[in-house]
Amino acid sequence: MGVRGLQGFVGSTCPHICTVVNFKELAEHHRSKYPGCTPTIVVDAMCCLRYWYTPDSWICGGQWREYFSALRDFVKTFTAVGIKLIFFFDGMVEQDKRDEWVKRRLKNNREISRIFHYIKSHKEQPGRNMFFIPSGLAVFTRFALKTLGQETLCSLQEADYEVASYGLQHNCLGILGEDTDYLIYDTCPYFSISELCLESLDTIMLCREKLCESLGLCVADLPLLACLLGNDIIPEGMFESFRYKCLSSYTSVKENFDKKGNIILAVSDHISKVLHLYQGEKKLEELLPLGPNKALFYKGMASYLLPGQKSPWFFQKPKNVITLDKQVISMSSDPESRQEVPMCTDPESRQEAPMCTDPESRQEVSMCTDPESRQEVPMCTDPESRQEVPMCTGPESRQEVLMWTDSESRQEIIMYTGHESKQEVPVCTDPISKQEDSMCTHPEINQKLPIATDPEFKLICTNPEIKQEDPANMGLEIKQQVTMVSDTEILKVARAHHVQAESYLVYNIMSSGEIECSNTLEDELDQALPSQAFIYRPIRQRVYSLLLENCQDVASTCPAVKEWFVYPGNPLRHPDLVRPLQMTVPGGTPSLRILWLNQEPEIQVRRLDTLLACFNLASSREELQAVESPFQALCCLLIYLFVQVDTLCLEDLHAFIAQALCLQGKSTSQLVNLQEADSMSMTSGEDTSCPPGKFIACISRRNQFRVCLYNVNIPYQVPK
Repeated sequence: MGVRGLQGFVGSTCPHICTVVNFKELAEHHRSKYPGCTPTIVVDAMCCLRYWYTPDSWICGGQWREYFSALRDFVKTFTAVGIKLIFFFDGMVEQDKRDEWVKRRLKNNREISRIFHYIKSHKEQPGRNMFFIPSGLAVFTRFALKTLGQETLCSLQEADYEVASYGLQHNCLGILGEDTDYLIYDTCPYFSISELCLESLDTIMLCREKLCESLGLCVADLPLLACLLGNDIIPEGMFESFRYKCLSSYTSVKENFDKKGNIILAVSDHISKVLHLYQGEKKLEELLPLGPNKALFYKGMASYLLPGQKSPWFFQKPKNVITLDKQVISMSSDPESRQEVPMCTDPESRQEAPMCTDPESRQEVSMCTDPESRQEVPMCTDPESRQEVPMCTGPESRQEVLMWTDSESRQEIIMYTGHESKQEVPVCTDPISKQEDSMCTHPEINQKLPIATDPEFKLICTNPEIKQEDPANMGLEIKQQVTMVSDTEILKVARAHHVQAESYLVYNIMSSGEIECSNTLEDELDQALPSQAFIYRPIRQRVYSLLLENCQDVASTCPAVKEWFVYPGNPLRHPDLVRPLQMTVPGGTPSLRILWLNQEPEIQVRRLDTLLACFNLASSREELQAVESPFQALCCLLIYLFVQVDTLCLEDLHAFIAQALCLQGKSTSQLVNLQEADSMSMTSGEDTSCPPGKFIACISRRNQFRVCLYNVNIPYQVPK
């Protein structure tokens, strides 16, 4: 994750930017500096899973009580010194990072293959040096933290952006994680989770100011450096030849530094001594070999700009910049001009009207008012084309139509904003071809949305501002022009549950119709056991039918859900297109409004019927109700598994039930010291349930299915 080569560079070449700090002392200093403000640390939870999960028996996973105890100790230690923790989890994979996501999943597949090869060769599980996070751990961690009373949020975009944004906007003590992107963002201090000593609360702070001092750069240059080195958006090979050119002309090569370290120094030297000379005078595409990757490069640069921040490297003529939601946006990125959009107020409407000024033409953008709707219609003038472009508001449809013209590319760009649905659908229309091209934007309401176009690469750049004070009540987010669900109220409910980490996959299905599941510990050479991706697919298909309500009548007309699921043999070149599967619920399939919004007592019965229908177990309702409540879900899962997988045996069933029944009442310390008799006896050849020549297959199968039980990748909503 993060910037290519920067983590190693910091550790070996610039260790002085790493400073040992103590959180208790930092919290005391923060309280004295900001009286009445609780010191808060934003935790990138995905970076912390390896730190929290410590059991030696990590192949099987499932040490829930020990893991929960570790999380409780972590929270209590910080709470004891008056520090508040805010936990962020990844909630989706951005399309621009899909290729990187796929690359990492394929790499993980190779690591998992080595793990199973080790098990078969050594007849024991590997040590921590081959550690792989147990399946489903991130999802269950969310609920563990919520059980501990912690504020737990799930991102609507890349989590590191929301973490950095939250830390900046809320004046947080710092960010706790393990991602060099936090050195690039201009946000609060960044602390390392891997270096944290929980007993003393000492850790390492990585100082971006000291990094800049070592590289001869300023903080505003770091996004440019990150993109030239390569990150999750910019492939490392895009600027490989450019970096070597910088290295060949770099005169201060350090013999005791490695090659990557010298490359970082050389690129930084080029930025400070060459590119800085033309900053504000020339565009980056005139200074760098961007070629056809120009749009991607600018997007990578913009991904580091937090709400309200500007980059001195964005040299744009201000004629194509508009603002939404009455936000003041700088019309020039030139650090010398620093011109902003002046605001004027209509005394009748009491609304602010932006006056857009072109620093070259000295022309202002006038605002007029529609006398019928009493709404303002801004008139923007392009000084080169001398065309007036109205931004109109329809009083009946309550939709704003924002349009501006790029005179060089002869394109009209229209943005429609619906006040009721809070949806933004930007459309770029080419008057020659009469074709519409969708432009990507993050349609968060209450955001700063500077939108600019460059006639050469036709890019719309957005800089979203997320109000984290109450993420659940933010306006409706639409990932695409058309969502999978038309009921905006239900979509808002799903979105709120997603942000508050109370659901899993649900909002992604309803908004974009695209979900993913990362690697699980599965042996690709074991043909007897199907992948969990296929085992649970029928359940997911029925859930799709439930969530996409327009699919309940005619399933064949419902669009397929895109599944990026990792399983043996899947090269992940494209998603699997999985269509919803109709299910039979007594009394008919209830709507989401009934299941989610109706609080009548009798609705709980319908919720149970719907759950059983998802597992295709409606006929077993009476038998399941006879089981104690804590074990009803387990029985649903086991019945489903043994129907789906015919290679499971009675010993497998006994193992599952034993885990549920025999460990009740055991303390954490007892469970930590519990030996795995099954694995030990198999390794010594004493297991009577498996023939001597097949005990490795038994280990593989049992360990694998314990993982499957732990990793039920089914979209779910927390019951009311």
